[in-house]
Amino acid sequence: MALVIDGLRKRFGAVQALDGVSFGVRAGEVYGFLGANGAGKTTTMRIVLGLMRADEGTVTWNGRPTHDWPRQTWGYMPEERGLYAKMAVLEQLEHFAALYGVPRPRARAEAAEWLERFRIGDKAGARLETLSKGNQQKVQYIATILHDPDVLLMDEPFVGLDPVNVAMLKSAFLEMRDRGKTLVFSTHQLDQAEELCDAVAIIDRGRLVTAGPTRDVRRSTGHQVVRVATASGDRGWLRAMPGVEILRDGADFAEVRVAAGTSPQQILEAAMANGPVLRFEVADPSLEQVFVERVGALADDDRTLAAAGGRA
Repeated sequence: MALVIDGLRKRFGAVQALDGVSFGVRAGEVYGFLGANGAGKTTTMRIVLGLMRADEGTVTWNGRPTHDWPRQTWGYMPEERGLYAKMAVLEQLEHFAALYGVPRPRARAEAAEWLERFRIGDKAGARLETLSKGNQQKVQYIATILHDPDVLLMDEPFVGLDPVNVAMLKSAFLEMRDRGKTLVFSTHQLDQAEELCDAVAIIDRGRLVTAGPTRDVRRSTGHQVVRVATASGDRGWLRAMPGVEILRDGADFAEVRVAAGTSPQQILEAAMANGPVLRFEVADPSLEQVFVERVGALADDDRTLAAAGGRA
């Protein structure tokens, strides 16, 4: 692992923001750091960047503490924009690049190219505050990458973006990955992570729930998901099946969770007995389903422990 986060703990007064968080990120991969608001994602990123100290634990990049690496190693895109509202877009992109030693002519040329790619080339001379929230987010991303960092840390980069801008940002992420950069982004939008990420970590209330390659995490619950539709549209036979829980009872198809020990083949046979089968698909659970199941189980454990007076 290139980026290793090992045993991070951080407390703010009575709040345990991080409680032994550990995971590793391989060089050149897109890594999703997933959790609800307040789970500890931003705190972890700030510790990685040296903006905050952990009470316990270490963070290393290629075997050395992250604070030993030059500033140019890191690109940070905060959730709260760190740009100047009244400064012209291109002017401040040059300014931020210059802080990392990028010559102004190079910064101007590369920034102008990115603005065109993001379809806001005509906004180069406009004050940032006149741009929409989505366009401001794109400017923030350009400011993050102009100094060509090895690692990009991005905090909730998709918040508030419409589908067109989300697609543009996703494309930019994948291009940076193809250049050999390592991307870590936090999000509570699990569909975006599922589409983009080679690996993920799920955090809840400062504790790591699970981490690993995305495919392995999706399989970690030990069950499968089946999507099925029959010509009759009747679902009574499905509801009566043991070992099956309906997750989605839509007009076009039903999505069910198949418990361990129940074969999807049994569902197919039952569907065929109820008329022509229009759709049958076996898949791993989505990251959203894994998140709900694993985080829900953790919450149940906490309630059980509290009811027992805190005894493990």
